[in-house]
Amino acid sequence: MRKKLATIVALLLTGALLLSACASGGGGNNAQNGGGAGQGNGNASQDGGNAGQTGGSAPSEPAASGSAVSGVIPASDLSKLPDIAKQRTDTIIVALTDPSGAFTPYFHQSGYDGNVSSLLYTPLVTVDDTGIPVPALAESWEVSSDNLTYTFHLREGLKFSDGTPLTAEDVAFTWTLLHDKAYDGDSLVPTLGIKGGQAYKEGKATSIEGIQILDPLTISVTLEKPNATALTTLGAEVLSKAYYGKDYVFGQLDYIKKLHEQPVGTGPYKLEKFIPGQEVRFIANEYFYKGKPKTERFIYKTSEGDTWQFIETGEIDFASFSATEENIERLKSLGFVNILPYTASNYGFLQVNHQREALKDKRVRQAIAYGLDRQSIYVDAVQGAGAVANIPSSPISWAYTEEGINPYPHDPEKAKALLDEAGWVPGEDGIREKDGQKLVIHYLGSKRKETDIFIAVAQENFAEIGIRFEPEVFADFNALISKVEGGDYDLASFSTPLLTDPSDGLTQFLEIDGYDNPKVKELYDKGLATNDIEERKAIYKELFQLLNDELPLIFTSYRKTVYAYNGRIQNLSVSPFNGIAPSLPDWSLE
Repeated sequence: MRKKLATIVALLLTGALLLSACASGGGGNNAQNGGGAGQGNGNASQDGGNAGQTGGSAPSEPAASGSAVSGVIPASDLSKLPDIAKQRTDTIIVALTDPSGAFTPYFHQSGYDGNVSSLLYTPLVTVDDTGIPVPALAESWEVSSDNLTYTFHLREGLKFSDGTPLTAEDVAFTWTLLHDKAYDGDSLVPTLGIKGGQAYKEGKATSIEGIQILDPLTISVTLEKPNATALTTLGAEVLSKAYYGKDYVFGQLDYIKKLHEQPVGTGPYKLEKFIPGQEVRFIANEYFYKGKPKTERFIYKTSEGDTWQFIETGEIDFASFSATEENIERLKSLGFVNILPYTASNYGFLQVNHQREALKDKRVRQAIAYGLDRQSIYVDAVQGAGAVANIPSSPISWAYTEEGINPYPHDPEKAKALLDEAGWVPGEDGIREKDGQKLVIHYLGSKRKETDIFIAVAQENFAEIGIRFEPEVFADFNALISKVEGGDYDLASFSTPLLTDPSDGLTQFLEIDGYDNPKVKELYDKGLATNDIEERKAIYKELFQLLNDELPLIFTSYRKTVYAYNGRIQNLSVSPFNGIAPSLPDWSLE
């Protein structure tokens, strides 16, 4: 789990914002919510518009049941729009937690870097609002009858943001680079088993046998075994061979770090300037394959502050809030924002440090799940703007199930019985002990309202079952990540990035230090070995039941969100899987 942790866990607790830029519903700084326009594949973030009056659209999936709002609420009085927002004629501003500056796909240091790069790069293949693959840079593709060979046909006339042509050579370079022995990023391309990929990685070959350039616009790739996610995994972003490959030497990738802040991409925007701690400035890319975006400039505002203040004063045009009745009524009262409900395709969880002896015991992890009043923390405290999660899948996923799933209701007595069974007995001070050690939970969270709620409830819950709770709160997300990477914690709150395929929410279970159940890997591989959706559903149900029982992570919540945005913005929509990125080139200010 430690591998590239920053990109695996970047959306703490609030969840939905990797794809859409945002801010905390509690009015705190948006550093806790991970904003952005990214697709979410391979990015993560801390756990966590529309509908303009003309031409906007909502996601195909409605807000989760019980949401305080179920349809788009248009701005009621645009005359109330603050002057600072009225004066912007060619610029849209969205809040985002401060990225690190590593804006090259496959090399991000956090999910927030991915949010930036999602505007700078376009994938070969994307997905629509139902999760079905659709063309992007690749206009079409074929898959062989044995599901091993994928042939991509690029659009004619594609160009990178520096005006140079994009060809099959660039695609081949990208896939090859990801097999370099020095690559330690989070791309899943190396895990697909491309024929000859391992030989290249080991330095036994100078090229990858399974990658074949058929002509400048056509490339094929052959796998050693079927993988149901291969199309979208291979169909990710393309790096310019002329730019990113100019200084490439096998086994030496540090040079790419020097290129992060001057990216050459294929997205709707080009990076104009990155001012750490303040903003990321973009300018429209005239070479974008769909045509130059309608709005010339886009800014991610990265300075910390009160998101409510930013939206109320017009300093930003788009923000995310927890879907509470209180927040919705407050947003309605502004008059100048459209309000759009949204349910993301991700889930929140408490990361468990399996290097801690006590937490290696499944009974202790189960006791924590029973002991925490998750209903109060994630549902009641946010006025119903959330739901309790018990499996590594979003309710909007086709693989989601509750069959055979333990809901772990708040049950202190059950928690105590499990701890007794595990050998942890109350000491004189009420804190449980075993082999001379106290049962202590060192928790890491982000500085925001939701964390305050968690700590207040958990403090009481853990005391009741005999666990000493020691919370540590971080105002800086990168500092939190460093603490987790250092291993000095027991539990930490995170959320997955947006999940397109059910397997996306399962990859982290293959990398948890100290947890190794061969059955997990067996079922994971089995779920990828077929393209039959009914077969995959059955496999994932079995895997969800296993993980729900063993709790290598403790599942927490699904977030219900509303987006509020400047009523002048037209053509804005939010995809359940891709966020604001697909519609962003069409955004305009009326």
